[in-house]
Amino acid sequence: MYNRKHVPTIFVSDVHLGTELASAEKLLDFLQSHTCDELFLVGDIVDGWRGKSNFHWPQSHTDVIQEIVHMSMLGTKVTYVTGNHDEFLRRYSGLELGSFKLTDEAEYTTKAGQKLLVIHGDQFDFVSKSSRWLAMVGDLGYRFLFSINHWLNKWRSRYGYEYWSLSDWAKSRVKRVVNFLGKFEKLVAQECNQRGFQGIVCGHIHKPEISDINGTKYYNCGDWVESCSALIEDETGQLEIYRWQEHDSQVITFPTSRAVGE
Repeated sequence: MYNRKHVPTIFVSDVHLGTELASAEKLLDFLQSHTCDELFLVGDIVDGWRGKSNFHWPQSHTDVIQEIVHMSMLGTKVTYVTGNHDEFLRRYSGLELGSFKLTDEAEYTTKAGQKLLVIHGDQFDFVSKSSRWLAMVGDLGYRFLFSINHWLNKWRSRYGYEYWSLSDWAKSRVKRVVNFLGKFEKLVAQECNQRGFQGIVCGHIHKPEISDINGTKYYNCGDWVESCSALIEDETGQLEIYRWQEHDSQVITFPTSRAVGE
């Protein structure tokens, strides 16, 4: 029996249900250990890029969907913001069923009065927006890295080493990737500022982050592939990064003072 912790709002993105990448059991554990007034699903919850022959949908993926439906039935307002991997849902944008809403973007005001734009973020990724075939090639490359990383960490675990992310290492070391991430964050913040928002919540790049970019708050949910992270709003209206930990789920507050200049 879960001792559920109540928080005002939860933001989750990049689960990729329908693929072997999704850490569905961990997400289910997280959802079942919390209640919230609002739940934002910030894109790529279901992965529609997989062909029928590669579609992977075990019971745990169904359990996640059922838990979200259960939360909605109990009164949680659920807003599903579409992403590029679940873009097949964009044709139904604007659909509302009870406390569930499907949309391409949303607005949210925190308890502290901060007005936030909630959007997946693929709109600011030139590759995803302009060349889908190239984006899919990149997606295959990511899956290849993940596969290598899976077997590497099985070996590390056997010899007592902690989990190590090959993709995170690549993101922090490969210059072109580092430049892309920095440009992505600036474009997102610029859009947010131009539209009169004080901050933005997004996903897409699988990198949990809270930072200040030229006076605009940038919040990235991370993912439920490797980082198993989410954003949680506390009772004071502050957003924090949550990382799932086995047998010891807890909120971890990352440094929020990182500033990105011009």
